[in-house]
Amino acid sequence: MSPAFLTSCGQLIKRWDKQQAAASKGYWELDVWSEFRSLTGDVISKTAFESCHEEGKRVFQLQEELSFLALEACKAIYVPGIRCHEYDPIRKLSLLFSPLILKPYIHGSPVRHSRYIPTRRNRRITYLNNEIKSMLREQIRRKEAAIEKGASVKDDLLGFLLHFTRRSRRHHHRRQCRLFYFIGHEPTAVTLTWAMVILSMHHDWQQKAREEVLQVFGSNPPDVHNLSHLKIVTMLLNEVQRLYPPVGSLYRHVRQRVKLGGITIPRGVDVVAPVIYIHHDREIWGEDADEFNPERFSQGISKAGKEHNAFFPFGWGPRGCLGQHFAMMEAKIALTMILQHFSSELSPSYAHAPYIGVTLQPQYGAQIIFRGL
Repeated sequence: MSPAFLTSCGQLIKRWDKQQAAASKGYWELDVWSEFRSLTGDVISKTAFESCHEEGKRVFQLQEELSFLALEACKAIYVPGIRCHEYDPIRKLSLLFSPLILKPYIHGSPVRHSRYIPTRRNRRITYLNNEIKSMLREQIRRKEAAIEKGASVKDDLLGFLLHFTRRSRRHHHRRQCRLFYFIGHEPTAVTLTWAMVILSMHHDWQQKAREEVLQVFGSNPPDVHNLSHLKIVTMLLNEVQRLYPPVGSLYRHVRQRVKLGGITIPRGVDVVAPVIYIHHDREIWGEDADEFNPERFSQGISKAGKEHNAFFPFGWGPRGCLGQHFAMMEAKIALTMILQHFSSELSPSYAHAPYIGVTLQPQYGAQIIFRGL
């Protein structure tokens, strides 16, 4: 998949070069959050659906909107028999009792059927959901037909998925494709965004990382086989993901009685691992737990903190994210090419406001000033 990474990152650099040429003062400002979401969306569209790339980008755009609306719907509290404006005092009062309302919502009471109320948002969610299903169903049908005619299954992730699973599981294929889109782009975009914010704050580490990149690759495009030589860049990305993990918490549902240490957890319990709190725990990381210090990863992840498994931005163990190497490779390639061409600093318009939605995002964007090298 590295050719797709290099192609998309190369297109990003060319676009930024044009903006640099058009900048009258020699520098220009970008919201890298939107830039990196576009970049990673392009990459996942190519790697998952190479044979129908443009349709892949369209599905990506629809799913982005659907994710936003779904998150807003999760925040909304419906009181049966009461219809109130989003900012009505009645709705604010209902928020005080959200634990009482959300508990039956989660466990399947009639309250959960409020999603069927034909509000404008619910109608839009239904439309987007059906549109995505329809487009993915058509892409899967065409891919299956192409494979039956002898087309290679190695072109994209969808080809592999169809080759190694039964045709009868087509609905499962659609779910996996939707998962590709979200997991394949959002965490990487989050990591790259916070990395650029951090590097723009800490010019000393920006220079160290640039010197390493130039030493390993010079001005040439990064060779994927030599990415492992980027020790400083790896330390830097690990520290960024410690401070700003893509997902703030991980959730697990206990399907059978299990014993963890001295605690027995019964079946049916939902367990939350608060990643962001563990990553900032001073008992594990020291008194500088809230500070940016990539040196803590100089001897690897296992020796970075007092607990060897306290760093898990992609989960841990057999349930760890299958896409973590995909994400880290993409992040290293993008960061390498940016460091080769541009220096950066924070814009005065930037407001540091990490926001926990589905992922840990910059609430007001990430405005960075770039200069060509």
